[in-house]
Amino acid sequence: MPTTAGAPKCFAEVDDRRILDWAVSAFQENDLDDINFIGGYRIEKVQEEYPQFTLRHNDEWENNNILASLFFAEDLMDGPFICCYSDILFSSPVIAKLKASDDDIVLGVDTEWLDRYEHRLEHPSDDAEKVVARNGAITRVHREVSDAQAHGEFIGAAKFSADGAAQLKEAYRVCRERYSGARFREAKIFEKAYLIHLFQEMIEQGTQMTHVDTPGGYIEIDTQEDLDYARRHWTTKHLSR
Repeated sequence: MPTTAGAPKCFAEVDDRRILDWAVSAFQENDLDDINFIGGYRIEKVQEEYPQFTLRHNDEWENNNILASLFFAEDLMDGPFICCYSDILFSSPVIAKLKASDDDIVLGVDTEWLDRYEHRLEHPSDDAEKVVARNGAITRVHREVSDAQAHGEFIGAAKFSADGAAQLKEAYRVCRERYSGARFREAKIFEKAYLIHLFQEMIEQGTQMTHVDTPGGYIEIDTQEDLDYARRHWTTKHLSR
């Protein structure tokens, strides 16, 4: 607020474009035109402005979180796909790297993530979805990772092959049956879990995840402070990073 009073956060404008439009451009520049949007708050705005999208309505958005929201599109996960948060700015090259990877589950990671946190008072680095990696494999994705230990920050964009998608869906099914209505990792109840909670659960169960990196070219917009920062620092020059 007040930016989101009449529209979803992804409609906020940065450099004369909606956050959502930056994401669409990054996908389209990589020949990814089949775009599916999961929304809750003011989803009718998205439906009106983007009739080309396949929509899935998270009508429980006030009672759930990112992980449960993603699985409102479970019926669209039979083949390979790339998913992303809708309140982030990212450049086309990181999507190209995700698309080109032959690995089953690949996370996009910003290796220059700390630069943005120098003056980020409302969202400190201990709330970042940090990644620890070794020899190309992700060994941990967790907010409690220390800044010094982190390889980078998960940007909210990930790629799944058909096999990777099957692994994701099976892990979600098992955890939902086991933890529905109960505590799941750091979430008070499973329905309030974040995507990284399932990722970490999968890693600990032996699922391999790899990463592709972007040195900057990414901004998370979680607060009005973040939006002001993005408007000062994000320009079309980021498209080549």
